[in-house]
Amino acid sequence: MIFTRRTVANPVSFTGLGLHTGVPVELTIHPGENGIAFRYGSTRTEATPDNVTDTRRSTKLGEVGTIEHLMSALAGLEITDAEIELTAPEIPAMDGSSLPFCQGLRGVGMVELGEKELPSLYCRIFLQELPLKIAVGKGTGHWRYEYETGDRWPGSMHFESTSIIDAYETEIAPARTFVLTEELPMIEQYGLGKGLTRESVTILGEAGFDNEARFPDEPARHKLLDMLGDLYLSGIPARYLNVVGTRNGHTANVKMAAMMHQAVNTKKAGC
Repeated sequence: MIFTRRTVANPVSFTGLGLHTGVPVELTIHPGENGIAFRYGSTRTEATPDNVTDTRRSTKLGEVGTIEHLMSALAGLEITDAEIELTAPEIPAMDGSSLPFCQGLRGVGMVELGEKELPSLYCRIFLQELPLKIAVGKGTGHWRYEYETGDRWPGSMHFESTSIIDAYETEIAPARTFVLTEELPMIEQYGLGKGLTRESVTILGEAGFDNEARFPDEPARHKLLDMLGDLYLSGIPARYLNVVGTRNGHTANVKMAAMMHQAVNTKKAGC
C-alpha cells in the first residue's frame, strides 16, 4: 500500500465551544511532517489508538476530547500530517458535523510531502461483541454503517458509500451528531452537549425527527462519519479499505483501530 502524504499549505483556525464542555476554544491546524498530533499546553499527543484515554460518548486523545469529527475530516480529505494546537482541551462543536472543518481545510489548500508505504491488509479483521460488529479488509473505499434501535424508531437505518473519499464532503461530512429524546434528561444531568444547539444536533423523536434533518438517514451517516474518524487513528487511508459497521460506537471503533494499527505496523498485515 503506497499512498501520498499531505498536510495543509498554511495554518487554519477554528473557534467555538467544546461540544460537551461548552468551554470556548480556538483550534489551529498547522502544517506538519510527523503524522497527526494534538498539542494542548506543553503536551503533544500523537493520534494513535494507544493514546486514546476515554471513549464514553466521544473519543478522547490524551487530554483532548471529542477528536472524532476533526479526525474524520482529515481522513476524508486524506490529510496525513498536521500539528493541531488547542487553547482548551476539547475540539469545538462547530455545527455538529465535520463540514466546517472540511471547508476551512479546503480554503487554505494542501501540499504533498512525498509517499509512504504500509503493508496491505490481506485478510478481513473482525470485531464482534454482539450486538455490535465491525469488519475491515483491504478494499477500494466501500464503507457501510448499519444503525439499529430495535423496536424504537427508526428501527433499522443504514448508509453506504462505494467511494468514501469521493462522497465524503457532500454525503457524509454534513451529517450532524444526534440524540434520542429520552437521552436528553441524562445529557443535561451529566453536563454533556453544552456546546450544541438545536440547530447543531439532530433530535430523534419517538416516531420521527423532532427538528429538521439534513438527510433522511442522517444518524447512519453521522455514525459512519464517527467510525471513519476513529478508524483513522490506525493511520490507514480510507480509500484502501472496505468497512462494515453494525451498532458500533467509539469504544469498538478504537479497539478496531488498534487491531488495524498493529497489523500494519508489526508487518503482520497478512493476518
